[in-house]
Amino acid sequence: MARHNRLCTKLTRPVWLLAAVLIVARAAGAAPRPVILDTDICDDIDDTWALALLVQSPELDCKLVTTAVGNTEAKAKVVAKYLDKVGHAQIPVGIGIKQRDGGHRHTDWAEDYDLSSYPGGVYKDGVSALIDVVMKSPQRMTIIAVGPLPNIAAALEREPRIAEKADFIGMHGSIYKGYGGKSTPDAEYNVKADAAACRKVFTAAWPITITPLDTCGLVVLRGDKYQKVFTRNSAITDYLLENYRLWQANGLRGQDKDIDEADLQRRVDDIVKHRSSTLFDTVAVYLAISHGFTKMERLPVAITDAGHTKVTEGAKVIDCAIDWNTLGGFEDFLVERLTK
Repeated sequence: MARHNRLCTKLTRPVWLLAAVLIVARAAGAAPRPVILDTDICDDIDDTWALALLVQSPELDCKLVTTAVGNTEAKAKVVAKYLDKVGHAQIPVGIGIKQRDGGHRHTDWAEDYDLSSYPGGVYKDGVSALIDVVMKSPQRMTIIAVGPLPNIAAALEREPRIAEKADFIGMHGSIYKGYGGKSTPDAEYNVKADAAACRKVFTAAWPITITPLDTCGLVVLRGDKYQKVFTRNSAITDYLLENYRLWQANGLRGQDKDIDEADLQRRVDDIVKHRSSTLFDTVAVYLAISHGFTKMERLPVAITDAGHTKVTEGAKVIDCAIDWNTLGGFEDFLVERLTK
């Protein structure tokens, strides 16, 4: 990769072979890593997969989930209901900065859920809750962000010191590859949707790790791997698949408002019974556990006004998962976690 030798330091150790050992060792011997998840759940279904992976990972101790973008209260209902249904209602939920009313592609799933009844507690000002959790934590916190970043940028504006007490892991950007693994980068949605907020987060003082489209954009479960999830019949997978089905159905309705209901259900079945969507956000959760399945490079990355993440000399250096050591290994890990 001579084209950027002057701009990066490559991490070339063949660590992926030790990934499973390191993950097990951390679970067995190390204290769980305290994390906050900031999610734009309901816009894409991969956030729900990421939330499921998070609560199934003993290496991580989730202290708060905040909702980002759009109708954040409606999104908080989905988070709270899912956590309640799968036995993790001890995790507090914070309502992020609201941008509009209305619904999202699977907010109907939790429309009637009473947030005031949620056992873990709901914070109306999720940004303040995030700041409090970080500042009061006796351990260094990790913020995992899997959507656009208005909440995190606002938190930095209110309390810049959170960058001294936390690490940042994000599903953001496109370094060398674009959507679907194409050979040219794209303006990735989570960056493009609020480039100014992303720039504020990416220039803060904390250590930053990202999974750009180069890696996360390639994760789709098919075949036997997907069937293990589809047929598991646990709370984790059943409520995940309920949301996936609704997300697909509402997406098809959005494309064709006059679609016949029977035809709609056949088309949904054809997808939901056989494969996942692209599971971008699951990789960000994984990077809070290990880097073994991914090839990491330290790169100086700048955010353009158009939402591109460009390798730029003099920009802040961040850790980027720019390729897979073994994508199949990560998929096996993801399936094992979701179905255990």
